Amino acid sequence: MNEQPLTTIVTGGSSGIGLATATLFFQRGYRVAFCGRNAVRLEAAKQQMLAIDNRPDDLASFVADLEAPETMQAFADSALEFLGSANVLVNNAAVAPMEQFESIAAEQFESLVNVNVKSVFYLTQAIWRRMIKSGGGTIVNISSLSAVDPFPGFSLYGSSKAWLDLMTLALAAEGQAHSLRVCSIRPGAVETPLLRGLFPDFPADQCVLPQQVAKMVLGCVEQPEKYPSGQFFPVTNQSE
Repeated sequence: MNEQPLTTIVTGGSSGIGLATATLFFQRGYRVAFCGRNAVRLEAAKQQMLAIDNRPDDLASFVADLEAPETMQAFADSALEFLGSANVLVNNAAVAPMEQFESIAAEQFESLVNVNVKSVFYLTQAIWRRMIKSGGGTIVNISSLSAVDPFPGFSLYGSSKAWLDLMTLALAAEGQAHSLRVCSIRPGAVETPLLRGLFPDFPADQCVLPQQVAKMVLGCVEQPEKYPSGQFFPVTNQSE
């Protein structure tokens, strides 16, 4: 009897780290469901993956506005209906306003909390419940080095990633009884549209590629002995 392929859910999958991660897992034979805000970019990402491996029955994209956290339950339901299970969840989507603390607008704060905190909570809780019922799984949170070393202008973003890391630690402890593993990855500067929008002149040779982060996400899933649950793993241009 053939084993069923493993399944992966990725947020923010239309570009950057999310796209690289969804693509790598799809290439590895996983069934993948991913979301993003822009339908056109989502479809382009999907077609890019299918051009690499033409398995349309194993790949689905969903428009989801993480600014409205209540939509995460609908995304979870749609992804689970398509996949039938959830072996892996990658919490990647985030916003990163660059602003001095005294100049942060209420709208910026609310947007960051909705995307980086509330949406992560609602989606993770929904998938967590399914993983418990199915006997386990792995959750990988894309954090940032700014969680431990935020530079001026990134107080909100760094704080939200510090929250994500603490949730990683807490859920890893809770998940042990259910064969649930939770890891956090802390990239430095990553060559993404988000980085270039904020820092157009940042030296390219000091950046890591999204594919390097995706490779570590896969390692967290497939090499638990190398990437223990409850740990934080940096990715910099000096990383192996």
